[in-house]
Amino acid sequence: MTRRHAPALAGIILLLLLLPDSGTANRRPTLPDRLDDAAFWRLLTECSEPGGTFRSDNLVSNERAFPAVLPEVARRGSPASAYIGVGPEQNFSYLAALKPRIAFIVDIRRQNAVLHLLYKAIFELSPTRAEFLSRLFSRPRARHLGPNSTPRDLMQAFAIGTPSRDLFEANTEDIRALLTKTHHWPLGSADLAGLSHVYEAFYEQGPEIKYAMRSFRRGVPFPSLAELMTATDGQGVFRSFLATENAYNVVRDLQARNLIVPIVGDFSGERALATVGAFLRSQGLVVTAFYASNVEMYLLRNDDGGRTFYRNLSALPINGQSVLVRSVFRGVGPGGPGGPFGGGGGYPVTGPGAAGTGLDGRLQADPISGLLAAVQRGEIASYADLVARVK
Repeated sequence: MTRRHAPALAGIILLLLLLPDSGTANRRPTLPDRLDDAAFWRLLTECSEPGGTFRSDNLVSNERAFPAVLPEVARRGSPASAYIGVGPEQNFSYLAALKPRIAFIVDIRRQNAVLHLLYKAIFELSPTRAEFLSRLFSRPRARHLGPNSTPRDLMQAFAIGTPSRDLFEANTEDIRALLTKTHHWPLGSADLAGLSHVYEAFYEQGPEIKYAMRSFRRGVPFPSLAELMTATDGQGVFRSFLATENAYNVVRDLQARNLIVPIVGDFSGERALATVGAFLRSQGLVVTAFYASNVEMYLLRNDDGGRTFYRNLSALPINGQSVLVRSVFRGVGPGGPGGPFGGGGGYPVTGPGAAGTGLDGRLQADPISGLLAAVQRGEIASYADLVARVK
């Protein structure tokens, strides 16, 4: 343990004293059915690191091929499953599939944690998918929408709706009151300003809100939130968290029980993953799915960053079912021109989700035990090595 680990781990030990009978990874899970508000906030603060930066606000995912990997994630779930992910709303679709005991969303940007607190409030305030979207976009709910409406029905209805400033102001007041008065979480002025900034983007852009990267070439067709929510797998089945009321309610239930915890952290940092792992191990839980998007690509540009991440990954409680889910974009890679993330190099992309625009790709479910063994053998020197080893 480093000195930087010590304060965070001390806080987690204090938190564990507030929870019933902490177990080990080999015992039945001991996590309570609900974290109280104090425990939730302590996890958020004690596991978090100082915020970092990214070249995009990243309010919406850009990975439209996610439905293809969800059945593989779902089949690995168990009563002891925990989930770790990164980024915005795509995590909810993984959670709806996996149905874990608890989830941690670890992202280097504090704004992402604020975004997830906004989502948490909207989930709690919204019993149905239609009400959720009405609040998210500050648009009146169409009367014809019901429990059997498809994601396409929902998105089409809100696409033609008109945003209401009155709804936006009322919703903002309700969201702030739920977070600061109902839950009593001490959000500072910077976080509240960040929440308003994020919420304003959904108000202004509605279902057409998209991932946007500063200094990125024009004309690249990032998918809208509407496109992501209506994406299907290879069999034409909707699989997002808005696919059905049941899928939505899996996520809403986790939110209501304070079991989706946003963390500010660097995958290669010394605090966030270490403290999350210590907490999960103490509760007898196993990281069944670790959604990493393409973060490894950035970390492997820095040799120390890559080594530290895989050391952090190896310290998490895992088993033979544990997978890391990564995204692979067509024509994207470190080195060479043409790649939208600072390089080209082009990895071959095959399998589900490979066809389409230059930003379409696939998601790989890489067994973590095999990945760590490959790292240990010195077989992973680049992101291309990672991509090539998973068929």
